Amino acid sequence: MLAKKEHVSETQATQFLRKHQAAFTEHPYAYEEHGGTSVSARELGVDEHTVVKTLVMQDEAAKPLIVLMHGDRKVSTKNLARQIGCKSVEPCKPEIAQKHSGYLVGGTSPFGTRKQMPVYVEQSILALPTIYINGGRRGYLIGIAPALLTSLLQARAVECALEE
Repeated sequence: MLAKKEHVSETQATQFLRKHQAAFTEHPYAYEEHGGTSVSARELGVDEHTVVKTLVMQDEAAKPLIVLMHGDRKVSTKNLARQIGCKSVEPCKPEIAQKHSGYLVGGTSPFGTRKQMPVYVEQSILALPTIYINGGRRGYLIGIAPALLTSLLQARAVECALEE
């Protein structure tokens, strides 16, 4: 069932998924600093639209939240705030994001985060057959069915994508 090409050590995310008996495929690749999803998409040979970024943001009260967005789109924080009933939403500083998620920036997964945070997912992600999302380490994506986002993370669908 699990494609074991190279052994990848467990992360909080993969432990979380195994605990919930969730199916996933493992896709290690050569991480490039500031390469973003265009690098991982190229390395995996997949469309960047199917690579999902995990963004740790905060509302006006500095409460953290996670936004899952297509690799080739960015988040309209204005539209997001309006849809989730906040005054404002902004990205967390890397060191704050790291504290909330327990992951290094560039290796943030929505699964197995240190702190429970509400998760919002761009609506159209849920329509994709498979998505590639960070598995909890830089240079390591996992392929999953997007339905896992709603079943395991209770992710709420939002529409806040902007063309890059």
